[in-house]
Amino acid sequence: MGLWMPFSSNRKPWGLRWRSSVWFITTVVGFGITTDLLVYSIVIPVLPFQLERLSYRKVSSLTGWLLCAYSAGLVFSTIPIAMHSERYSMRRMPLILGLIALIAAQVMFMEAPNYAVMAVARVLQGISSSMVWIVGLALLCDTTPEKNVGKQLGIAMTGLSVGLLVGSPAGGALYTRFGFRAPFIFGEICAFVDLGLRFLIIERDVALKWGHDPSEPTAVIMKGTLDASSTSDIQLPSLPTAQVHESTTEINEVEDPMVPDKSRLPNARKLSIARKPIMDPALVRRPIPLLSVIIKLSQSPRALVALSMSFVYGLVQSMQEPSLPLHLQSIWEFNSDRVGLAYLAAVVPALISSPLAGFYVDRVGPNYITFICLLLALPWWIVLTLRHSLPLFIFALAAQCFFVSGVVAPVTTELASVSRKMPGVGYAHIYGAFNLAFGIGTAVGPVIGGQIYDHARHGWTALCCITSALILVCVTLAFCYTGDDPLLAKVLRHYYPIDSIRKHSDEESNSTDNTSRTHIVSRVESA
Repeated sequence: MGLWMPFSSNRKPWGLRWRSSVWFITTVVGFGITTDLLVYSIVIPVLPFQLERLSYRKVSSLTGWLLCAYSAGLVFSTIPIAMHSERYSMRRMPLILGLIALIAAQVMFMEAPNYAVMAVARVLQGISSSMVWIVGLALLCDTTPEKNVGKQLGIAMTGLSVGLLVGSPAGGALYTRFGFRAPFIFGEICAFVDLGLRFLIIERDVALKWGHDPSEPTAVIMKGTLDASSTSDIQLPSLPTAQVHESTTEINEVEDPMVPDKSRLPNARKLSIARKPIMDPALVRRPIPLLSVIIKLSQSPRALVALSMSFVYGLVQSMQEPSLPLHLQSIWEFNSDRVGLAYLAAVVPALISSPLAGFYVDRVGPNYITFICLLLALPWWIVLTLRHSLPLFIFALAAQCFFVSGVVAPVTTELASVSRKMPGVGYAHIYGAFNLAFGIGTAVGPVIGGQIYDHARHGWTALCCITSALILVCVTLAFCYTGDDPLLAKVLRHYYPIDSIRKHSDEESNSTDNTSRTHIVSRVESA
């Protein structure tokens, strides 16, 4: 009981506290991201060699188009998933349905008789990926207290690095030893584990109906131990305003679901929960049309910059995917196993950067962390153009991965902050936009990377230079616009304090007035 539809029963779901807790939701979302990235990356070291074995030419371009198919499914499914999830406040069921679609796509890809079926399977994988990136992140923000959003997002985003860490080396090793189907079977096993975890989720609004607020574990209504006639009003924080559609009042009457028949308890009364809104009631969100969401986001410089960084992140990460294995093969004669190990060495540092960045975002804000990570990632892409030292190349690959991965937590935290201050724009909307920007980047990235590597004389060097230019643009944008108080504004206030400007302006005004009066007096005297 309580696995399929825990909110439809009159009995309290078992494991209510831990199944709705912030840490369990963070674990499930993080593992979902891990599974998604594992399925995405497990074929990266495999596809070029498999396509060569099947006598295909221009392997880098074909691999890029397969990776693009995944991103195309992700992009085209983003808007309907985001709008549906936010309109009906559904989180758990879309996550379950998305993972079932992922398992089906894995089987289709594994048994694909030709390249076209492979592409269709990758599109279906992209659609299922949208579920965890939109609905999963929205669920996490629904459950987590605002002051801890950065930390929990940083921990969940570790799944991105773990998926890449496990996927690429496991794919190369399994393909070499057991053949083409082995990587997909491994991915399906992980997906079934993920499916079991998603069945256990209890959303926050369901938990609140049973007197437990996951974001405030101490504010629990112990109905089994309290007499109904003596139950006092209990203070609970408000639901995320994305879920509030009908009422803006602070006092809400909630029927006690633990009492099957109120007529048997003459002294029983309704439980009053005073909700403290986390923002002004005027900003309570109600469902709004897609066009209104787009207009609101386009009017926010912070949202546009964060979404631009999401696009660049997807583009940078995916441009190297079809070309890096071939570059390692051509310069240092790597096979699929050694390519997987190179990915392993590069991704391990990112396991630390994402939670570390999330931890500091909650303390110093996303402006500092975003700017520092982007600035420190820039020089390593120049080092990656060097060919004389394999250890230096691997170290540079790991360093850029560490700093680039550290950008994800502050960017997603920035988007959550923007959403809370926009009436009508919920978490699913804002993370749908994030998923759309990221998906477009990952869609065009492999194609651009594959085409440049195949046709440019020094393809890898060209890719590194393009990436460096994009990161430099992001550094500038982060300095000017990221955070409630951007770094540019801090610098301007430091060198041009408002008080001194006003004082200087007042002095000039007084001087002008005095000059005017003197001029008038002199004219009167001369007359």
